[in-house]
Amino acid sequence: MKEYILFDHDGVLVDTEYWYFKAAERALCEAGFVLDAEQYVRDMACGAGSWVQARAAGIDERALGRVRGARDAYYQEYLRTEDIEIDGVLDTLAELSAYVRMAIVTTAKRADFELIHEKRRIRQFMEFVIVREDCALAKPHPAPYLTGLKRFGAAPEEALVVEDSARGMASAVAAGIDCAVVHNEFMRTNDFTGATHRIESLRELKDIVLMSS
Repeated sequence: MKEYILFDHDGVLVDTEYWYFKAAERALCEAGFVLDAEQYVRDMACGAGSWVQARAAGIDERALGRVRGARDAYYQEYLRTEDIEIDGVLDTLAELSAYVRMAIVTTAKRADFELIHEKRRIRQFMEFVIVREDCALAKPHPAPYLTGLKRFGAAPEEALVVEDSARGMASAVAAGIDCAVVHNEFMRTNDFTGATHRIESLRELKDIVLMSS
């Protein structure tokens, strides 16, 4: 069976993808630009980032620097005030802990990650966390998940990645790791052709782990 699970974070363990978009949308609106949600999702799916549309519209880097600062502040506001829980996550992690070793591999910034987990109990099930600052290359590059394998001392075939985005799935596939894509409504239009498994919730992971034995 699979011995290791490497979890993405945003959209998998906490429901934050939408609020990251809303923070960028709000900050850009104040700069006079309307962010298109569908194009944003397409851009993020290939790792292009939040500001592709704004740059194409001629917003310069100095202005984007101010927008980025506002986006970060709004995002942290949403993390403090909005409901970002995903039902069943803690129970599932507790159950999986009897079978596998687990870690988080995320492109979230350390400050955002720490804020999210000030009062949550998810980290108790994780042996380590890799955040954006821990890896020079971000998803869809394989480096984040290869780093996770190295930390575990695991071979790719011993591990399973859990993702919600095409960008993250591409990172896992490029690292040679099977990937289970869990449904996230905000990312539903991504192309998940390369996924090993498609699941509606994390509750299905136990069956995947056990059937791989």
